[in-house]
Amino acid sequence: MERAALLRRLTWQTGTVVEIVTETAHTRTIALDVPDWGGHRGGQHIDVRLTADDGYQAQRSYSIASAPADARVEITVERLPDGEVSPYLVDELRPGDELELRGPVGGYFVWQDSPGGPLLLIAGGSGIVPFRSMLRHHRSIHSTVPVRLLYSVRAPEDLVYREELMRMATSDEIDVSLTFTRTQPPGWNGYARRIDHRMLVETGWSPSADPLTYICGPTAFVETAAELLVGIGQDPARVRTERFGGIGENP
Repeated sequence: MERAALLRRLTWQTGTVVEIVTETAHTRTIALDVPDWGGHRGGQHIDVRLTADDGYQAQRSYSIASAPADARVEITVERLPDGEVSPYLVDELRPGDELELRGPVGGYFVWQDSPGGPLLLIAGGSGIVPFRSMLRHHRSIHSTVPVRLLYSVRAPEDLVYREELMRMATSDEIDVSLTFTRTQPPGWNGYARRIDHRMLVETGWSPSADPLTYICGPTAFVETAAELLVGIGQDPARVRTERFGGIGENP
């Protein structure tokens, strides 16, 4: 049975686009109906493959945005100016189109209501995507594990899942903190800078709480956040990271 599940994850499948949701001017959430989907865990990703008429293929990995209990597989894609795959997914894809996909992939950056300390999620830009899956899973299983999310974006218009995150923030178990690093909403009195030592002390968990921490975002953002956390005494073995892109500017 395990072998069959492994083969299914490694085999390319066809998913049909059933809905496309605009998150920001350059970000879309794509909902797929995948008949042979074998399930996933919060934090995993899938590979998406596009094939041109001349046979040329391009493949990219995208975090799964939907919870394990959701009926559809969802990914959230940010258009990259020089991308081969993301411009098509964001600008050209329509409901009824089909995508080749493979997965789920990954076993390290996952969360399943693990005991042993509260949960700290630190996201930069589109690094929020796997955390949406984890947070949805947290709610669907009625987990009592306390969660704190620190989400860094450049401007209000870059905030992905705005309304859903605000609804989640009303939960007793989930606390959401935002920081806008370039421009802020009118009347904003929250954080208005990049993640730093003081912000992590104020929004995170003390080292004595032994939190399980996940960090996702651009490489420079992830490395900075991880170094700061270890610097304030967090156990490095309890800090899990997932990064994408080069070493460009932090959100």
